[in-house]
Amino acid sequence: MKKLQQLALSLSGAATGLALSAKVALAATGLKDVNIVPGTGFATDFGGLMNGLISFVMVIAAVLVFFYLIWGGIEWITSGGDKGKTESARNKITSAVIGLIVIAASYAILTLALNFLGFTNLNDVFDQSKGIDGK
Repeated sequence: MKKLQQLALSLSGAATGLALSAKVALAATGLKDVNIVPGTGFATDFGGLMNGLISFVMVIAAVLVFFYLIWGGIEWITSGGDKGKTESARNKITSAVIGLIVIAASYAILTLALNFLGFTNLNDVFDQSKGIDGK
């Protein structure tokens, strides 16, 4: 533990020294008045943000369902014939499959509703929507 503390202390000291030397070097070169223009980023509007967020949530949900399915399979293999453990593992596998069906159905319903309304994705919904005043 003492070696870990010494390592952390030496790394923090090195990082501080590096940060201070970079500040001095930038001050010496006169780069104070540099105009930095930030990029547009991932989501330039609300529709793009919603598309990205929904895609991210769907991927995370699918990964979690996959791990839950694997967990149920491992539990089934290691149950050793115990009826209670086998039933618990079967319930986990069943729940994982139902979860996967729910995720796929929700994505299909969203896509179907958007296509039915004439949109290709949520970005189109927010781009083509009008405000309360009709503009």
